[in-house]
Parts: sequence; C-alpha cells; structure tokens
Amino acid sequence: MNFAELAALGAEVGELLKARGEKVAVMDGATGGLVSAALVSVPGATAFFASGGVVYSLKGRDVLLDLPREQLSGMRSVTQPYALLQARRFRERMGAQWGLAETGSAGPNTHPFGVESGASAIAVVGPGVERAITLHTGLGDRTGNMFAFARAALCLLRDVLAEVA
Repeated sequence: MNFAELAALGAEVGELLKARGEKVAVMDGATGGLVSAALVSVPGATAFFASGGVVYSLKGRDVLLDLPREQLSGMRSVTQPYALLQARRFRERMGAQWGLAETGSAGPNTHPFGVESGASAIAVVGPGVERAITLHTGLGDRTGNMFAFARAALCLLRDVLAEVA
C-alpha cells in the first residue's frame, strides 16, 4: 500500500460524497492523518471534506472533541464504542453529515493501554447509520499498520456510502 493507492480511495469517497451533496469530518488516530490526507489530496475536496483532526494524546482528544467526562466513563482506546463516540462527536462539532474515526495501535510495541500492535477500531456515523469494525493486521510494522488502518477506514466509508445511496 502506498499513498497513491490511498488517494485513489479518497477520490472514490469524494465522488460519492459530492454526488450526495454531503461532507465528512475525519478523526485520525494511529493513521496519523493519512485518512484526511487521502481525502484532501482530491482537487475540490472542500466540496466534501468538512475537517480533520489527529487525536494522538488525551489532551488532543479533550481539545478536539470536548467531551463531557461522563461520556468517557468506561471507554477504552482502540475499541468500537470509542471509535463510534469519536465519529459521532467530531461529526457533530464540524457540522458534517458523516463522521469517520480511527483509533489504533500502529506499533511496533504494545499500545500504552495494553493493546497489541496492529489493532484498530474504525467507525462511520451518518444519517441513520452507525457502523464499526475492528482490524487486526498481526504486524509490528508501524508504517504498514498506519496504511492498512487508513485503507480500511476509507474502504468502510466508501462501502457504507455506496450501501445507503
């Protein structure tokens, strides 16, 4: 996987969103901004890209999502419920129709919260739909995991958009 392949997926997603007249807000985690970059690499991305952010620390999460503490109670990073919470909240804060969030452990070492390298939870939230998946690459390759997570996120969004068209 390389960036050109991600950009091609970004273009597919962009076309689907433009056809719907809708925008997406992206919360990158272990992808480090690759999902957002793939989308904004498309000429005219302002027609479908509301905003993006990289949550890579608790402080970053607090600033970008501004979640009440009670909503975070019992939440753990790299889980589907946490990814759904991020996608819902960033969508809401950015005024977009769609929210996409990825939270993962790129490696090569175990995540600070004990999650094995190569694990990612990805969520899409939109009008009348919430979908989340968990990906396990089994790899300790940080860059490879980042690209795999970004690809999975873009594919999930593309597939959900095509399904609910």
